Amino acid sequence: MLIGYMRVSKADGSQVLDLQKDALLAAGVNEERIYSDNQSGSRHDNRPGLINCLKALQPGNTLVIWKLDRLGRSLKDLVNITLELNEKNIGLKVLTGQGAQIDTTTAHGRLVFGIFAALAEFERELISERTKAGLAAARARGRMGGRPRKMDLPTLKMAMAAMNDRASVAKDVAKKLNISTATLYEYVNGDGSPKEQAIKLLKQ
Repeated sequence: MLIGYMRVSKADGSQVLDLQKDALLAAGVNEERIYSDNQSGSRHDNRPGLINCLKALQPGNTLVIWKLDRLGRSLKDLVNITLELNEKNIGLKVLTGQGAQIDTTTAHGRLVFGIFAALAEFERELISERTKAGLAAARARGRMGGRPRKMDLPTLKMAMAAMNDRASVAKDVAKKLNISTATLYEYVNGDGSPKEQAIKLLKQ
């Protein structure tokens, strides 16, 4: 059974789902089995349509999407979702865009996705290494003596990298960076993306 998912980034009507819906229908997905989201969300737990879609998928089903960026907002997010599908014996098929060769129900498609997975793992290792190196440098400069009153650029970059890991706990990240949890959330969202204050600091 084919089950489709589609998403637009804005809910104000400036983007529509028609193009994605037509592509899913042409691929053989029944209209009643198409799920959608009309809002922006960097994590799939912020997208109710995706949550319901993943719940509806059963072993042997195939999830059909228009483009890779409709499913995941980052390479890590995309890989995590697809690995979860694979563990449940659920296929993934991408209709167009850079990921059009991905169809995990075929040997070639699994090979292509395997390359993506390897790159995502490499990216995670790099982020982890940078975070550890940054924390060590901060300790060497004596920054562990007391919490700074405000965020500085090096701390902000480490905070964004650390929070980008879905397994991170804000309280632990703040403690390691020697800042308060309130300060962390003043600058960084739960997914590691910068808030308005952080954007201003990054531009300095």
